[in-house]
Amino acid sequence: MSRESETDLPGGVALPGTLSESLRAELIAFRRDLHMHPELGNQEFRTTAALKARLEEAGLEPRVLSVGTGLLCDIGEWDGETPLLALRADIDALPIPDTKTGVPYRSTVPDRAHACGHDIHTATVLGAGLVLAELDRQGLLPRPVRLIFQPAEEVLPGGASDAIESGVLDGVGMIVAVHCDPRVDAGVIGLRPGPITSACDRLEVSLDGPGGHTARPHLTTDLVTAAAKVATEVPALLARRVDARSGLAVTWGRIEAGHACNVIPQHAELSGTVRCLDLPGWRAAPDLVHAAIDEIATLHRAKSEINYIRGVPPVVNDPYVTELLREAQTVRLGPAAVEDTEQSLGGEDFSWYLERVPGALARLGVRTPGDPVKRDLHRGDFDADERAIKVGVELFTATALLHAARG
Repeated sequence: MSRESETDLPGGVALPGTLSESLRAELIAFRRDLHMHPELGNQEFRTTAALKARLEEAGLEPRVLSVGTGLLCDIGEWDGETPLLALRADIDALPIPDTKTGVPYRSTVPDRAHACGHDIHTATVLGAGLVLAELDRQGLLPRPVRLIFQPAEEVLPGGASDAIESGVLDGVGMIVAVHCDPRVDAGVIGLRPGPITSACDRLEVSLDGPGGHTARPHLTTDLVTAAAKVATEVPALLARRVDARSGLAVTWGRIEAGHACNVIPQHAELSGTVRCLDLPGWRAAPDLVHAAIDEIATLHRAKSEINYIRGVPPVVNDPYVTELLREAQTVRLGPAAVEDTEQSLGGEDFSWYLERVPGALARLGVRTPGDPVKRDLHRGDFDADERAIKVGVELFTATALLHAARG
């Protein structure tokens, strides 16, 4: 980190914490290694070991979380009183095959892929930690920073709750994170104060009836029709029972019933997700969904059993922290490197941290500028422009330094 590589603050004050070329190349290699060896939630033992080894090599003292995977690592001397700034990354992968072609870092594990960019998140926080550790050795880090490498983000209700129980927020006064966005160009971040993601719960419904012959549906419960009515009418019914601004939506991913064309089955199953834009709607959702399903099922003489699995509330960005991220990105790359973003219907367990402390999630652009291919998250062909790693690292380091400067 030479003086020539430093960024100037408005007013001519130098802001260190930029990424050297050698560390940039190392982080890309680290990310590719993770990409080739993806691990599912609460199974991230290799990932945890690799992170721990690299942080220890830098003279730090990372601690494995009590759940057995994931890490907490403090940089700088903490007095036990000054609130810490935490940088959070999620480290797990998805249970889907990697379908990319033509890249040397394709997943080597069948039906496992880093298709949500958690390997990018991890490399970014690791890089920020290494840069901040070097600043600390030079006496240029005014306040300590905590790194959180969290397992099991993809496993409802999310590994954040377990991480919090492990003590990752003890002493933390503010927390920030990034999430890859394949709709935004590398070099740009998306920001939004207030809700930036949605609540996400899981819903499983079983319907039962006596069964019978398709020639005589009037003598039994036509369970296939009942399941179809639940699938189509429950979402419509909910739309009239909750404030439309809450955006409460039930979307089905699986319907299963029957085995023969002339037999009315005795059992049917539906499963899907419940998503909601705001906290009041999310808190009311379980009772509303239960009532709507029971009402439709009863109308069609089906017995219903509902398993409503709480997931995550919306991520609600603190306005002050959001502006801090905006200032940090502007200092590094200028005002054009920040864009306003919309609220997503996706869920993110970063929300559990924000139930405890103020913080903000930024969308990290990972699309190669000019790339005509439209990629999306949770798809086997997902990939990221690795230039985003440098952007994320320098966003985090600038955030830490600006936060410290404000006292």
